[in-house]
Amino acid sequence: MNAAIALVGDYREAVVAHRAIPRALELARPAAAAKVTWSWIPTTTIHDASHDLADFTAVWVVPASPYASMDGALAAIRFARETGRPFLGTCGGFQHALIEFARNVCGVRDADHAETNPGGADLVVTPLACSLVEKSGGITFTPGSRLHTIFGGKPATEGYRCNYGPNPTWRSRLEAAGWCFTGFDEMGEVRAGELPSHPFFIGTLFQPERSALRGERHPLITAFVQAAA
Repeated sequence: MNAAIALVGDYREAVVAHRAIPRALELARPAAAAKVTWSWIPTTTIHDASHDLADFTAVWVVPASPYASMDGALAAIRFARETGRPFLGTCGGFQHALIEFARNVCGVRDADHAETNPGGADLVVTPLACSLVEKSGGITFTPGSRLHTIFGGKPATEGYRCNYGPNPTWRSRLEAAGWCFTGFDEMGEVRAGELPSHPFFIGTLFQPERSALRGERHPLITAFVQAAA
C-alpha cells in the first residue's frame, strides 16, 4: 500500500523543524517497503477534515505554534484519531493533541492553550517551569508502551524548542479518559504520550525530526512511516 502523509502546519523556511521534516521522512522512507509521499497542508485550508484530508493515510501535526488556524489543526487531529489514521504530533502538535482530546473525549469544551488564551479557565497546556528552547535531555519510556517498543526499551536523548507543555493538573483527567503519558525526563516531567486504543497515535514534546539534520534516521519517524504504509 502506498502512503500519503499530511504535514499539517504553516510552513516557514526559518523554522528548523520544518526544514528537517522532509529530510527525516526521506531517511525513514526505505523502511516502509512502499511508496511514501507527503504534502504540506496549511491549517487555514482545513475546514472539513473528512474532505480536506480524505486522500491522506496519515497525519503529522508539525511544530511551530500558534497555528494560523487552531481550529484547522484540531480538526486534523480529531480526524486522525477518529478514523484510525496514524498520527504523530511533535512539539505544538502534541500540545494540541491534548487539547483536542480534552475537548472531544473528556468533554472540556473550553480546553485551551496558554500561548493563545492565557486567561482561559481550562488551560490544558501551560508554560513550562523551565524553557526548553534549543535544549536537549534524556527521556525514559514506560515499559509496555508503544514508545518503549519503538525505542527498543532504551532511554533516548532528544532536542526541544518549546516553552509550553502539559498542565500537570489535568493529567489524571486525561489519563482517566484513555490518554497515556509514557515518556518522561530525568525529573519525571511528561515529555511524550500515546493512545493505546488507537493503531498509532503518538505525541512528543521533543522534536525527533531534528535527528535528520545530523543525517540520522529516527526510530519514531521510521515507525510512523511504516504505520502510514
